Amino acid sequence: MPFAQPLDYLPLPALFLATVAVVLLAMEGGFRLGRHRSQRAEQERESSVGAIVAATLALLGFMLAFTFGIAGTRFDARRQAVLDEANAIGTTYLRAGLLPEGASGNIRHLLRNYVDLRIAAVQTGDLENALRRSTELHGQIWAETDAVAKRHPQSILVGLFIQSLNDTIDLHETRVVVGLYNRIPMILWYTLYLLAIMAMMGVGYHAGLVCRIRSLAFLVLVFAFSAVMVLVVDLDRPREGMLRVSQQALIDLRGSMGEPESTIHTKESPK
Repeated sequence: MPFAQPLDYLPLPALFLATVAVVLLAMEGGFRLGRHRSQRAEQERESSVGAIVAATLALLGFMLAFTFGIAGTRFDARRQAVLDEANAIGTTYLRAGLLPEGASGNIRHLLRNYVDLRIAAVQTGDLENALRRSTELHGQIWAETDAVAKRHPQSILVGLFIQSLNDTIDLHETRVVVGLYNRIPMILWYTLYLLAIMAMMGVGYHAGLVCRIRSLAFLVLVFAFSAVMVLVVDLDRPREGMLRVSQQALIDLRGSMGEPESTIHTKESPK
């Protein structure tokens, strides 16, 4: 799976169950160790285990909040990139109407195809094909623009159109970087899961020292933590999950362009 991180290979429900299993096993292991120690080291009941566990849980909460903040910021960046791209394409489409008649019609047709491709890319998930087709359309639009610019080298209107076209092409690259490459680093995930395992082992260990039976409150903590972890993962995944960036800005733009959708989908399935 191109553009994927190791965690992306697990669907969100499977990741939730895996997180529950890992956290529950860590807590159970800590509980059993605590029960074992309570029978052989009576004085440890009076030790600072509770304070150490509290400090570890606080550190885990800090790391979880830090990671959640990163994921939320990047989710907002993807959403803003869609709006910026829609605005840039819309401006380019309007300014294309200022070009000579023949070039204007051709470029507007290519821009409609381009928007169709961008919308379909999110719906089908065929990113490789969509990126390749986007680059091809950039080249076709630029070729048309280059021909117009050579015929009208002093035209201010052509210059304004070229400026907006540059913005459209630049924002395509911005969406690729923000949406596909700007992810939470795996080292943060490894650290977060390792810290979670140690913290939950500490909770279980402390409970094993002071309790004879397991509390049902363990399950509340396990499921709550796992749900928050999966929520952060969902925020960090641009192509699947319940939290996905709306493409409504591009859909509205396509509706304002008029004419039926292009036949680009029948020629070659975009993304």
